Amino acid sequence: MKIIRRRFLRAAVAAASAPLLARVACALDYPTRPVHMVDGFAAGGSIDIVARLLGQWLSQRLGQSFLVDNRPGAATNIAAEEVVRAAPDGYTLLWTTSANAINATLYAHLNFNFLRDISPVASIDRFPFVMEVNPALPVKTIPEFIAYAKANPGKVNFGSGGVGSVQHVAGELFKFMTGVDIVHVPYRGAALVLNDLLAGQVQVTFSPIPLSIGYIRNNQVRALGVTSATRAAALPDVPAVAEFVPGYEATAVDGIGAPKATPAEIIDKLNGEINTWLADKGAQARLADLGGSPLPLSPAEVGKLYAAETEKWAKVIKFAGIKAE
Repeated sequence: MKIIRRRFLRAAVAAASAPLLARVACALDYPTRPVHMVDGFAAGGSIDIVARLLGQWLSQRLGQSFLVDNRPGAATNIAAEEVVRAAPDGYTLLWTTSANAINATLYAHLNFNFLRDISPVASIDRFPFVMEVNPALPVKTIPEFIAYAKANPGKVNFGSGGVGSVQHVAGELFKFMTGVDIVHVPYRGAALVLNDLLAGQVQVTFSPIPLSIGYIRNNQVRALGVTSATRAAALPDVPAVAEFVPGYEATAVDGIGAPKATPAEIIDKLNGEINTWLADKGAQARLADLGGSPLPLSPAEVGKLYAAETEKWAKVIKFAGIKAE
């Protein structure tokens, strides 16, 4: 009887362990074919550049191609929905951005729930914007801008890369926290905003640092503050907006997500490889060139970050009454 019982227990343990061993084996073998990283932005932008740098690293490290698939449109919702519907096997990943957190509130009838349907894999970087004005505007500091805007309600235009863009909500957060009345003017991209800022058609914008830094150095636009919690390495002499508006922060966050139910072992493997890349000095230098800083986090920490970002931007969107175009 004892022999029979031992055999039964061994069989039971083996049966219980089989799924776990299969998942571990799957993670050890992963990937065995090309992996697609779906990016909701067009090729050639800073987000796309970072995605391709990471894809090259992962391809070299893991022995399979990590391909960037650009799926622009609907403010990244097309890309997100494609990944939500993909098989949860680690071979279709989503390049996540702050747009995903914003869209959760901006769009009332999405066919998916980003926080529910996308499993966080890793965060890549965080990059701030720079609040800048046309030099003709008679202000040189954040306090002077606030005083000028309050003395001229509705007469200062601020441009953004589009309704619901990070630039837009950064400006609305500034309005919310300072009580100024400045008028939003949406464009189809940050570069177009900058053209009109230089021409004086708009007076202020919250611009990606790499796009503006040359104009700032040539005194063609005037930088008032960066939108990170502290000063940015690329513009060390420019104060953070938070130095004058306590608690203000408006940064964009990039990361990687996977379809819900993707095996944890695959997610952990990808997270480890990505965080190794973020620790590489060469990768850090490239991110700095693009205005970002590495943001290595665990999958659980990434999930908490996106939940917090979603909640934060939901409050701003509701305050400003922003509606998707």
